[in-house]
Amino acid sequence: MLASATTNIAIALGTSGVGVAILVVLRSRSKRTRVSASPVVETVVDKSPVVVPEVVVPEVTVAPSVREKAGRTRSLFASAFQSIRGRSIDAATWDELEETLLLADIGIGLATRLLDPLRDAVKDGSLRSPDEVIAALRDGMTAQLATSDRSLHLDAVGSPNVWLFVGVNGVGKTTTIGKIATVQAAQGTTVLMAAGDTFRAAAAEQLQVWAERSGAAFVRGAEGGDPASVIFDGIQSAAAKGIQLVLGDTAGRLQNKSNLMEELKKVRRVADKAEGVVNEVLLVIDATTGQNGLAQAREFAAATDVTGIVLTKLDGSAKGGIVFAIETELGIPVKLVGLGETAVDLIAFDPSEFVSALFE
Repeated sequence: MLASATTNIAIALGTSGVGVAILVVLRSRSKRTRVSASPVVETVVDKSPVVVPEVVVPEVTVAPSVREKAGRTRSLFASAFQSIRGRSIDAATWDELEETLLLADIGIGLATRLLDPLRDAVKDGSLRSPDEVIAALRDGMTAQLATSDRSLHLDAVGSPNVWLFVGVNGVGKTTTIGKIATVQAAQGTTVLMAAGDTFRAAAAEQLQVWAERSGAAFVRGAEGGDPASVIFDGIQSAAAKGIQLVLGDTAGRLQNKSNLMEELKKVRRVADKAEGVVNEVLLVIDATTGQNGLAQAREFAAATDVTGIVLTKLDGSAKGGIVFAIETELGIPVKLVGLGETAVDLIAFDPSEFVSALFE
């Protein structure tokens, strides 16, 4: 049962320090499970060999901290701070700080908005040392992320909650769904996974493995079939069975960007007609793509009314500043960040913890 109208993923993903670790091993499958075919839409079908992960559940492990995993972005800031400390504040100080913010992919607009007040404070004497400038920059960056709602909503009563996942291929969308399903199921939420990426056979196969291992129900359609009908069928099935949460995968590539966005709009329209409540549309972005991720966020937000961002591969990126660019330019909160391969490595995003990690 749901304890409240709004459930924060910090609870759902076990930020108390305990989570379920998932080890992923790749293997090939030649057989595919099919259900009744949906009408075929004109598209390019990926015919590459299907690679399916085998999910093995090892011992329970402890969730990582952002400080441990965001080392590449943190090292950029640490290097700059070390350089400007111990000398007077001059033009080189501002150049170095600006370069650091840009290398972290914070973006020129926000970098300017962060540094200009500090320059003024140095001129009027309210900031007198590099350490005071660094502390003020930290406060400014924290304030940029302070007001967003980062809850994942499970507030539907008497009908399934629906979380749709969107994003381009290769960002970790299907794996993210599997991780969330695994942990939600472990917390007692009943889950159905709908394989709406019908244009990539490996996506449905991979999602089915996650469903089998997590105990979630699973719905898929014919390869190349109508993604919207798969999501609709999944929601209707969940409603009939009293399942609380539907996690819907969607396509990440069609013939061109326009076709993809139109398909996603259709998925959303059809999902809204089913017997559930679409209360989250989560855009999955690879942190290593930096400003390209911001461009993706603009396109997907315009098509699907994105409610939150899942930022994957933050542990392997020096471009963690994209968090600030997305939130300040688009007003979309980062709700989850991926810090590794296991389910416990997908954690709720804590802005204070994140900024502190960059400055320590």
